[in-house]
Amino acid sequence: MKNILVILLLAFTTATTFAQSATKRAAEFNLEKKVGIQGYDPVGYFKLNKAVKGKAALATTYEGVTYYFSSPANKDSFVKNPAGFEPQYGGWCAYAMGSSGEKVEINPETFKIVEGKLYLFYNAFFNNTLKSWNKEEAQLKVKADSNWKKIIK
Repeated sequence: MKNILVILLLAFTTATTFAQSATKRAAEFNLEKKVGIQGYDPVGYFKLNKAVKGKAALATTYEGVTYYFSSPANKDSFVKNPAGFEPQYGGWCAYAMGSSGEKVEINPETFKIVEGKLYLFYNAFFNNTLKSWNKEEAQLKVKADSNWKKIIK
């Protein structure tokens, strides 16, 4: 009986923590109608090295965030390792997260993969923040990691 109570308590705690995490992610991530990366396929960045629009018919949700995929194979890859394909900093501009800790919109076609992680950038009105990121990537990445942890805690 004691073992059953421990198992039930653990299951309840895990489910509650997951629900809080999904709600927090949905509130803090860069989403349009609960969809990440403006409907672009997160796996496409890695497999094709380019931004590819996904299809709503090939959607999956991971911890409160929905992603679209351009092919069933990409969706399957994501389902097997979602954390490996999600954009950093909730899909907000990596440069802005590092320079000021702000959540700034992105252009999903302006990206960089660094050490197996996807970084997205603002790029409009003659301001491509990827260029600024490249000038001081190491320092900005450390600051962005720290700033994002404060937001998502």
